[in-house]
Amino acid sequence: MSPPTVPAPRRALRRVAGLAALGVALASAPAQADTLRDALAAAYNTNPTLAGARANQRATDEEVPIQRGQGLPSLNATATHIEFIRQSANAFAPPERNLGVNAQLNVPIYQGGRIRNSIRAAEERVEAGQADLRGAESALFSQTVAAYMDVLRTEALAGLATNQVEVLEVTLSATRDRFEIGDTTLTDVAQAESRLALAEGDLRNALANLASARETYIELVGLPPEDLEAPPPLPNLPDSVGKAVVTALENNPDLIAARERAEAAGFDTEVAGSGRLPTIAFFANGDYSDFFGTLRSNFPGLVQREVTANAGVRLTIPIFQGGVPAARQRQAGARESAALEQMIQTERNVISQVRAAYASWQASLAVIESSRSAVEAAELSLEGVRAENSIGNRTILDVLNAEQELVSARAQLVTARRNAYVAGFSLLAAMGRAEARDLNLDTGGPLYDPTVNYERVRGRIWDWDRDPEPQAESTRTVDIPAADATFGPVLEPGERQ
Repeated sequence: MSPPTVPAPRRALRRVAGLAALGVALASAPAQADTLRDALAAAYNTNPTLAGARANQRATDEEVPIQRGQGLPSLNATATHIEFIRQSANAFAPPERNLGVNAQLNVPIYQGGRIRNSIRAAEERVEAGQADLRGAESALFSQTVAAYMDVLRTEALAGLATNQVEVLEVTLSATRDRFEIGDTTLTDVAQAESRLALAEGDLRNALANLASARETYIELVGLPPEDLEAPPPLPNLPDSVGKAVVTALENNPDLIAARERAEAAGFDTEVAGSGRLPTIAFFANGDYSDFFGTLRSNFPGLVQREVTANAGVRLTIPIFQGGVPAARQRQAGARESAALEQMIQTERNVISQVRAAYASWQASLAVIESSRSAVEAAELSLEGVRAENSIGNRTILDVLNAEQELVSARAQLVTARRNAYVAGFSLLAAMGRAEARDLNLDTGGPLYDPTVNYERVRGRIWDWDRDPEPQAESTRTVDIPAADATFGPVLEPGERQ
């Protein structure tokens, strides 16, 4: 009997094996297949984490007009109606009722630098928030790329597992046939049955992992994965770890945000110190009183209505406040020190991320090359072992071991290709080069620009200026069916063909 032939790997395996980013193009996907750019665009437009980060940044933008408003004139009016139920016997010209209206105008002139520094601190935090938004976008894209590659990888591994079950079924059938004619032993049959049962278990695990990977993709992208294509090459990968670190120190959004927060903390220290300085404000008051003809008096010249007004300049000089301003400034200074230390810690973390991602990327590329060699050698070895088994020089166990080695080598190659792409994208993210603008992403419209909202609100001073009622912008996934974990026929335990 001729040795069993190995069925060709499934299309999912060919797609993963054809990652363009690694310079390999073994198969082309159908025209209607989803691409990585499609997935990133969908996540950019509909992911609730990113939409929430944008909303939080809009809230941060409002801190600038809030701080600026404290230095602008304020105008208040108070109306009071009084009914005098019981008057003092010694009261002079007691009225029965009174309507009083008071208007107050206050114009801050000098606040010890508090307003100016509060505005500058708020502006620094706006810039820090914009950097945080970049980081949120980059983090979402990194997760989306990993989810996309995990779907491709788990599809390929499920294909390998399915292929292995089919191979072992053929091997078991051939072993049984040879046993019938006395060419093998019952031990050989048992070994083939054992390997098939283990392969069926591996297949079920692979299908479960595939379902999990697809659900993660749906969570991030908001759409089910449909026949994913191999991803495009990653742009602008560095040729040395040193260049990667230099780029990251200039562009990493987390590091930029930490620097801006340290600057803001410095202005907070100045704000705290302003509590010891004098303040100057202009004020004006106007009062209107109406006694409704109830002002009783025997003295001529008293009127039932009157209007008064006054204006002036108020100088307030703090003399002693129990040490509170000094304590606040020391407190702010300590927080500024903490912000400076946090900036250094962030810098360390960024350098570590870049170096680790670069090392992982390079290691995965090396594993790809070794895995290719291992697959070629395992294929040759399996072919030889099967040929030798057909003439009695090799046992069925040798064939089974050779088949398992080939499956393991192929699985390692698939995983290495996934790891290389994810590590390369993580490297770009750590360098601050993994956002929609860097990837020339087509989102179906202009990219979100946080400065548009900041410029819209920074000069607004009208108290009744409101935005539309808040509404969720992201899409829900409750109506998307559960991820399909099937990948070819699934055998029930004990089934044989």
